[in-house]
Amino acid sequence: QGQLIESGGGLVQAGGSLRLSCAAPGRTIFAVVMAWFRQAPGKEREFVSAISWSGDSRSYEDSVKGRFTISRDNAKKMMYLQMHSLKPEDTAVYYCAAYVSSSSVLSTRGDEYHYWGQGTQVTVSS
Repeated sequence: QGQLIESGGGLVQAGGSLRLSCAAPGRTIFAVVMAWFRQAPGKEREFVSAISWSGDSRSYEDSVKGRFTISRDNAKKMMYLQMHSLKPEDTAVYYCAAYVSSSSVLSTRGDEYHYWGQGTQVTVSS
């Protein structure tokens, strides 16, 4: 906890856009898979998207495909989630997570991620 720092959350109307950022100050993100998870009130935490250390491999949860884009800038130790066409059901706390791996196979399981941020709230109004 606390080794990753999210920002960019906020309140937006349905159909709007937000860009989330995840910073990893003080640690290398080379050979590290990074991902976004989210947790809505009263619901289990769920996988949203992940990206390999090289950026060549990406995966998305079905409900966000075509609307969300994950990216990273290893030189800046940053990861991003560009979210378009937001829906009220996207409302949740969004968490940045990471684990060490140079594989292009990306885990969607939260228990395989060793590093987590504190989360940033995204609220989409209808």
